[in-house]
Amino acid sequence: MGYASDVTDAEWAMLAPYFEREGKPGRPPKYPVRTMVNACLYVLKTGCQWRLLPKDFPPWDSVYWHFRRWRDSGLWHVILRDLHKLSRKLEGRNEQPSAGAVDSQSVKTSRKKGI
Repeated sequence: MGYASDVTDAEWAMLAPYFEREGKPGRPPKYPVRTMVNACLYVLKTGCQWRLLPKDFPPWDSVYWHFRRWRDSGLWHVILRDLHKLSRKLEGRNEQPSAGAVDSQSVKTSRKKGI
């Protein structure tokens, strides 16, 4: 394959534990999980429709089913939360922000006559 959106080996080493099926009953997956993740990332990166996934990915409906299952279970949020914490830690900062700021100048307001 080799798309720009594919996860590298180092990235997959970090992501794989989130997708492990240890001790889960049922048949083994028909397609490798990494391939499914790469297909999801392809759609997110390119903005293509699910039905227009290139033919070297698994069938679009299977990829979409996995994406929805991971989304509905909150897995994508867990991964993003953990990656955010890791990036802050690597920058030498606390994992959680200690404060937040809101600037009123960031929000543009205007008055209309008669309102």
